[in-house]
Amino acid sequence: MGHARPSLNRWLVVVGAILIQLALGAIYAWSVFTARLTDAAGAYAFSASETAWVFSSGLATFAIVMVLAGRILPRVGPRTLSVIGGLLLGGGYVLGGLLGQSFWVQLICIGFVSGAGIGLAYVVPISVCVKWFPDKKGLITGLAVAGFGFGATIWVKLAGSWFGGLLNTTNVLGLPGVQSVFLIYGIALAALVLIGSVVMVNPPQDYQPAGWTPETSENGDHEGAVEFRARDMLRTTQFYMLWAVFMFAGVAGLMVIYSIKLFGIDALEHKGIADAGVITGTAMAWYAIFNGLGRIAWGSVSDRLGRRSTIILMSALQGITMLMTYHVFINFGMVNGFILAAALIGFNYGGSFALFPAITADYFGNKNVGSNYGWIFTAYGVAGLAGPLLAGYFKDAAKGAIDPSAWMAPFVIAGVVCLLGAIMMTAIRRPKVPVPLPEMAAARATAE
Repeated sequence: MGHARPSLNRWLVVVGAILIQLALGAIYAWSVFTARLTDAAGAYAFSASETAWVFSSGLATFAIVMVLAGRILPRVGPRTLSVIGGLLLGGGYVLGGLLGQSFWVQLICIGFVSGAGIGLAYVVPISVCVKWFPDKKGLITGLAVAGFGFGATIWVKLAGSWFGGLLNTTNVLGLPGVQSVFLIYGIALAALVLIGSVVMVNPPQDYQPAGWTPETSENGDHEGAVEFRARDMLRTTQFYMLWAVFMFAGVAGLMVIYSIKLFGIDALEHKGIADAGVITGTAMAWYAIFNGLGRIAWGSVSDRLGRRSTIILMSALQGITMLMTYHVFINFGMVNGFILAAALIGFNYGGSFALFPAITADYFGNKNVGSNYGWIFTAYGVAGLAGPLLAGYFKDAAKGAIDPSAWMAPFVIAGVVCLLGAIMMTAIRRPKVPVPLPEMAAARATAE
């Protein structure tokens, strides 16, 4: 279902994938709204933990629904699934704009409805692009998901500063700034996903790029050629190790996405630096830009260096960066140090979204990557709860103090788990060929 004619230019699929991911990346712009939502004198007066719950629930819903999306993708086809996802994503923002002055409405609309839309649509570009580009899995998955990071830049800057910032200039239907922006974004997000869905079709059966021969792995078979079903994959040690490493990377990246504006304002104002809001907005934008660049760069590096070695390098660099951020930012260079740290963290974190789908295809097969990566991606859902809530907990525990030392503990915790992930990756090897269930049962009967 949903197979393309052989003459379709496969690079058009990449263009469609990027358009879809540009829309899905809106969830990473959440930090631009947190200052307004937590303003005690404003229209919302949410606590830091409440804003973290909206963001975290969106990420967790995204990850959980992605498992379902991977299972139904072969039945409904990539184009239909992405259309449904786009309508849910946009619809959640529209409803959040029209109805969302209370925490519970924002939690349901932005967290659950839009999060479900992202989960349905996200798996489609990855699955389709891996099948069209078995010769460039690292690079192409990086390109396919780069829009997620770049999209966050667009949505952050549109809300915060471009053209005066939509948060400051819009008043749609008499709604407060945050809700007006949600309404505008909902319409734009749905439109982008629908346009990108036009080319979300699988290649013909047994498609191979002209002149390409699959490389032979250390086990003597072709990378991505051995197909694990999800239930076979879930029996392997490699699945759980990859899941844990991905979760550790997610804790660091998502904690910073949630807290970068709050952390930056606390630290800059504590040092007496003016324009803290503008500077943190710039850091958020650079985080998002490098998040997108990291997906392409780390994916391309992995095609040459190997997926496992690249994940080790990326996780170690992220751990060191997280451990250095607090003291380097506070004590050296303030503004430039803050922006540099944000860019590096975004660069490393973005690489996860190119490397983990690619290593899932390498280890467990190209055919079932949509379903299998959905299970790997549940690690992101756990990180989506742990990372932002970790930052929100320490911020709330500071009881309103703007001393930035409240942020040191979550940065240290995130750095340590990233280094642990790098160590774990050194022990991972490609899994052995799965034994089909009927054959396994027959072997057991013979042995008995």
